[in-house]
Amino acid sequence: MRRSDKLKLGTFVYTFGYNPAGWLHPGCDVNGANDFRHLLKVAQISEAAKFDFMFMADSPAAAVGDPEALCRMPTKMNRFEPMTLLSALAVSTSHLGLVATASTSYYEPFNLARIFASIDHLSGGRACWNVVTSDHDETGYNFNREGLDPHALRYERGKEFVDVMFGLWDSYEPDALKLDRESGIYYDKEKLHTLDHKGKHFQVRGPLNIAASPQGRPVIAQAGGSEAGIELAAETAEVVFSLASNLERSQAFYATLKDRMAKYGRGPDELKVMPGAVINVGRTESEAREKVRYLADKLHPDAGRQMLAEFLEADLSGVPLDEPFPKDRLPATPKGSKALFDELTSFVMKGHTVGELIRLYSEKHTGNGITGTPALVADFMEEWFEGRAADGFIVMCPTLPSALEDFTELVVPELRRRGLFRDDYEGTTLRANLGLPTPENRYARARRQKGEAVGAA
Repeated sequence: MRRSDKLKLGTFVYTFGYNPAGWLHPGCDVNGANDFRHLLKVAQISEAAKFDFMFMADSPAAAVGDPEALCRMPTKMNRFEPMTLLSALAVSTSHLGLVATASTSYYEPFNLARIFASIDHLSGGRACWNVVTSDHDETGYNFNREGLDPHALRYERGKEFVDVMFGLWDSYEPDALKLDRESGIYYDKEKLHTLDHKGKHFQVRGPLNIAASPQGRPVIAQAGGSEAGIELAAETAEVVFSLASNLERSQAFYATLKDRMAKYGRGPDELKVMPGAVINVGRTESEAREKVRYLADKLHPDAGRQMLAEFLEADLSGVPLDEPFPKDRLPATPKGSKALFDELTSFVMKGHTVGELIRLYSEKHTGNGITGTPALVADFMEEWFEGRAADGFIVMCPTLPSALEDFTELVVPELRRRGLFRDDYEGTTLRANLGLPTPENRYARARRQKGEAVGAA
């Protein structure tokens, strides 16, 4: 049966686009990394097209690797701190959701809860936290660690971190502010609550010194594909970013994740699965393929080798481009995204040379590169949406803002013609536009339940 809801869309933002050679494209502002106007334009294009949100990917460290390669890859080497950027975008937009990555490994819960609550108020209820535990050694060296903590420890800390954040965001009940000038009472003292959390990783007294979020609490996003990541998502996430490379595997992931939510008392509509898809669209297929070829030709081999080495967590220094990928250099267990690692190793196992893999990744990425006409891109999205493999998509533009403009001008009208995407925003908050419920404050719920019990008696 055809779905009655509409698919959701978000813009994935690396400063110059998802392709490492994107900054070389004339459709990018080469000065954009430190120019707010560049990213504001990306936000304005997204909002004009009625996208649900823009997502700022981030890592709190410069990339590590071959200097000859890194000087050709500016994405991780020169970028805004995302919370600062979201604050600026919050007062420069009106409906677009604002998503940023922040690691549970390198923040403290009180700081991050206060920051996101502030952004949510500044934006009128459009903030979203992408929960990560971090997946690259270089981040740890900036935070009193020798590389990454073990995977299990990162997720254990991450789980407690999220619990504390939720508790802090509930500090004020929604109607706690009385603002009564006659009595001189600003807030109801019975509706402000101290958390007093004492756990294995954190001791946080609270309360949070900012009123309840306009949307109950900021929306929670996550991208983990490991067993621990899926479990955390089933319990806490409201948007899950995934891969868009295989329909059958994505349908299985979608079903597994949504089915698992029941044990946490959550319904399947309380979470949106949104795979990332790299889109190259043209008015004709040849025009779209020319866009792919242009960037593949621009990608320097050193940058391509660095890109593969990062995603596959393998040292590729000294490996000739015309030799097969050295499979013995692959780690037995990846530190980062297992789902992404598995997709990439499936390419490696086919026996491609390093040069062929670089070209293949530039063109198809992890198999999620969609190249073609607006109808072809819309066909792909419709099949995944109606086939319960996705509730929407993260549009990963190879270049910004030019590829985003192509998508909004060519694909969005086709999606609307098919009745798949909104004509206008449903509300003013990110929750309203995603169709997510407002979480009930724990103290307000206890008060309500107590009242209902008294009434029943």
